[in-house]
Amino acid sequence: MLIIGIAGGTGSGKTTVAERLVQELGTHSVVQLSQDSYYKNNAHLTTAEREQINYDHPDSMDGELLLAHLRQLRAGQTIDMPQYDFSSHGRKANTVSVAPKSVIVLEGILILADVQLRKEMDIKVFVDTDADVRVLRRLVRDMKERGRSVDSVFKQYIETVKPMHDAFVEPSKRFADLIIPEGGRNEIAIEVLTSRIQSYLVQI
Repeated sequence: MLIIGIAGGTGSGKTTVAERLVQELGTHSVVQLSQDSYYKNNAHLTTAEREQINYDHPDSMDGELLLAHLRQLRAGQTIDMPQYDFSSHGRKANTVSVAPKSVIVLEGILILADVQLRKEMDIKVFVDTDADVRVLRRLVRDMKERGRSVDSVFKQYIETVKPMHDAFVEPSKRFADLIIPEGGRNEIAIEVLTSRIQSYLVQI
C-alpha cells in the first residue's frame, strides 16, 4: 500500500490535488481521506464552548484515531471514518465505511506537522499557494458552504488561521518530498505525481 500525504494552507488547493489523483487513477485503486474528518469529538462541550476552540491548532485534531485508522488500512482492515459537521463543530452520529485500497491519499492542513503521521506516509506533498489567493478562497467557501459571515471569517483568519499557519503549516513544508505551486491548476506537477503512483501500481 502507498500512503500519500497532501498538506498546505487553508484554500491552497490540496483537496483539489487529492481529487485529481483519484480522478486520474480511479476509485478502484485509490481512496481519499480528509484530516477534517478527524477533529476531536467535543460532544461533552456546549455549543458556545466548541465555538471557542482553535481549530487550526494541532491539538484540535484526533491524531491518535487518524493514525490508528491509517495503520488499520495498511494492515488490510476496513475502518469506520468519522464525519464532521462544521456548522455545529461536532461529529455526526454516522460514520463512513472505508475499505483498504492500493493507494491512500490523505489531505489536511496539519498532516505534515505530525511526526507520527509523517512516518506512515510514503510520499509527502505540500501545496504552496499565495496567501491572498488562499484567504479569498476560504472566504468564499465558508460563506457558501458553512453559512459564515464576512466578519466571522475575517476574525477567525486574523486570530487563529494565520498565526497557526505561520506556526505549524508553513514550517511543515520542509518535510515535503514534492512542493506543488498553485495546487490543482499545476498540470505538470499532477502528471508527475500521477506517473509515480502509476509506476507503483504496475509493480504490485
